[in-house]
Amino acid sequence: MTPESCTEDPDAPGFTWPVRVYYEDTDAGGVVYHSNYLKYMERARTEWLRALGFELDVLHSEQGVLFAVVEARLEFLRPARLNDRLTVGVKLMRLGPASLELAQTVSRDPDTLLCRGEVRVACLDSARFRPRPMPDALLRGLRV
Repeated sequence: MTPESCTEDPDAPGFTWPVRVYYEDTDAGGVVYHSNYLKYMERARTEWLRALGFELDVLHSEQGVLFAVVEARLEFLRPARLNDRLTVGVKLMRLGPASLELAQTVSRDPDTLLCRGEVRVACLDSARFRPRPMPDALLRGLRV
């Protein structure tokens, strides 16, 4: 199976998830600490899969698969601050038999892009922690 290209505009989110910035997310200046953007993106990916009908714990227990980020590249454009309401976007860019490439965004409002990134996630056999093909039902669900 060859990877499928799924979209051409990485800044146009296919799925979005709301996030509020809490005190614990910020540094001494009230600005979101850089590593927290990865946490926001992880939450959005989890909720994206949930919206497609796939729970990570069920995939682990019933299919024996886990997912691991193997590459992430972020570009920080503007700061998010304490109490901001953010929207985190997820868009599938490329689907391979054992990996996903996603474009992700964090915005304060539709016109204020704060951070964008590209994340590559691998499907792993949970017993061996080695790459394995994704379950067929998941591949079908992701192609929708």
